[in-house]
Amino acid sequence: MARYLIGLVGTGIGPSLSPALHEREAAELGLRYTYRLLDLDVLEQPVGAVLAQAWAEGFTGLNITHPAKQVVLPHLDDIAPEAAALGAVNTVVFENGKAIGHNTDATGFARSLRRGLPDVRMTNVVLLGAGGAGAAVGHALLSLGTGRLGVHDVDPDRASSLVTALRRRFGDDRAVVCAPDAVRTADGLVHATPTGMAAHPGLPIDESLLREGLWVADIVYRPLETALLAAARARGCRVLHGGGMVVLQAAESLRLFTGVDPDAGRMLAHFEELEGEPAHAS
Repeated sequence: MARYLIGLVGTGIGPSLSPALHEREAAELGLRYTYRLLDLDVLEQPVGAVLAQAWAEGFTGLNITHPAKQVVLPHLDDIAPEAAALGAVNTVVFENGKAIGHNTDATGFARSLRRGLPDVRMTNVVLLGAGGAGAAVGHALLSLGTGRLGVHDVDPDRASSLVTALRRRFGDDRAVVCAPDAVRTADGLVHATPTGMAAHPGLPIDESLLREGLWVADIVYRPLETALLAAARARGCRVLHGGGMVVLQAAESLRLFTGVDPDAGRMLAHFEELEGEPAHAS
């Protein structure tokens, strides 16, 4: 029987649910599957060195998270078309002597949003964060039919780069760089920065901008109830936590690693058992 050795590369990944989600579903599928955390802060090595070492040690593949989804690109031999369009990779598969980059974040977020907030208005949406995760979310939002996407990032050049890529794919009138106060007139707000994670507490936006009638989605899932979601809920917003995205992107990554189709519904149930709350709660 084939043995699969998978790793997660990133910083502050100690609380990650990825090992449990992957290993539980792999066990259900009858696979020999081990999932390890490769924390860049602990290893004190750059992404390229960690990638090379994992390959040398016989890893099947790696998941890539903050802050390495874009940094990893120069260290890959090939990039799948979707990941190339996003300019970010969250899954690396070692096969046929090559390190091949994929991205399952975009489909994971899109499927989570359709499950958790299926009927929300999406004429005008604001995205906070233009890094690797933000790029995936931006492409997902426009693919789902967002009319106009405003992108804000603390790094203006990064926001501008993402908007340029989105316009190239979806049209010049679909994406713009915006200021945080664009939330005042938006239908929805999606947060895609590390702010709110256990290692990065706080609010990514002035809570006075939140109002009833606005929907708010956060890709952070540890904790599920981020400061942003708590503030949004208190002001009457419909909210979506990051649990669904992490499960559904994990399901697609597992398929890429093994060639076996996982049961996404069962993985959502695994999440609820682990966290005590549904992955699609809103």
